[in-house]
Amino acid sequence: MPDKKSAKKGFTKEERAAMRERAKELKSAGGEDEVLAKIAEMPKADRDMAKRVHAIVKDTAPELMSRTWYGMPAYSKDDKVVLFFKSAAKFKSRYATLGFSDNANLDQGDMWPTDFALKKLSAAEEKKIAALVKKAVS
Repeated sequence: MPDKKSAKKGFTKEERAAMRERAKELKSAGGEDEVLAKIAEMPKADRDMAKRVHAIVKDTAPELMSRTWYGMPAYSKDDKVVLFFKSAAKFKSRYATLGFSDNANLDQGDMWPTDFALKKLSAAEEKKIAALVKKAVS
């Protein structure tokens, strides 16, 4: 929980930067090249995972369009973000995140996960990601 001093300041520097990036995205055509450029800017560990996630998404759900979303690689259907990759370095987190929006078809009863922490990707995790992506666009 944030302390009183940081709560008074409002958004963090990283959050303000993400909002500025989102404003630029709304004016830009974006697309595959922009996603690949964002991935290339990431620190090596995040970049390696983002490249693998990108490849899995492109192989599993080629109908999804690559775009950036708050400066993060994201994938959309009918101009609505379905999933995104958040670099650990972007918000100074200890792990990267694979997130799914409410546009993803992951519903499972009254409660289901929408964000997944990623520390590294093995074949097992890659298989799980492919299954989640497939379900998300079904």
